[in-house]
Amino acid sequence: MKNITAIMQPYFFPYLGYFQLINASDIFILLDDVQYIRHGWVNRNRVLKPEGEWQYIIVPIKEISRDTLIRDVQIDESKDWKGLILRQMAHYKKKAPFYKETIDLVDECFQINQNSLSLFNFETVKLISAYLEIKTNMLVSSQMDLDYSSISVAGEWGLEICHQLEAEQYINPIGGKALFDPIKFQQKGIDLKFHLIDDIKYKVGWKNNFVPNLSIIDVLMFNSLEKVNEMLHDFKLL
Repeated sequence: MKNITAIMQPYFFPYLGYFQLINASDIFILLDDVQYIRHGWVNRNRVLKPEGEWQYIIVPIKEISRDTLIRDVQIDESKDWKGLILRQMAHYKKKAPFYKETIDLVDECFQINQNSLSLFNFETVKLISAYLEIKTNMLVSSQMDLDYSSISVAGEWGLEICHQLEAEQYINPIGGKALFDPIKFQQKGIDLKFHLIDDIKYKVGWKNNFVPNLSIIDVLMFNSLEKVNEMLHDFKLL
C-alpha cells in the first residue's frame, strides 16, 4: 500500500474536490508557509444567492503587507463576519432539504476560537472531514519541521515535502499540472498523479440554478450525507 500525500493551501469552506483529495490521501498537508494571495480561496468561498447564481462568503482579515505568509494572516474579529455569513445562507432554509444539519455544522465551525486564519481553516476542514467520515491524517505545514531550502520554483513544494515524508505517491489538482516536472518525481521514486473531479451535478431548490464547484456547504445543503460520501469518489487520477 502506497503512502499517498496531498498538499493544498488552507481554504475556507472549500469545494467538494478539496475533500476528495483529503479522502484519497493518507496524509493531507495544509500548506501555510507560502505567500498569502489576495482574492484567492484562503479567506473566501462561494455559495448560492437567494435567487440563484452565486455570492462570496468572506472572512475579513487584518491589514497585511504584500509578502505576508498565510500562517501570519489574522482574522479581523472587529467585524460580525460570522453573523453576516449565516444571514447570507438563511435563504437555503426555504429550499434545501438538509439545511438544519448543514447550518448546525457551520455553527459548530463558528465556535472555533482561533484568530489565525490558517488554523481556523485547518480546524474547520477537520470538523467537516469528520462529519464526512474521512479518516485521513491532516497536518499544517507551519507546525511541521520541514526544510524548504532546496525549493526554487512552485512545482517543487510538493516534491520536497513528499521526499521528506517518504511519500510514495503525490496527488495534485490537475489545474496545477504545468508547474510539475514528472522526471524530478521519478528520480525521487514518487508517483505523481493529478486529480480531476467528475462533472458532478445535483438538484437545487431553484430551477436551472445549479452552479458547479461551490463551497462544500452548498453540496451538503442539497445532498444526504450518504450521497456526499458517494461523491467523494467521483473523480479520476491521471
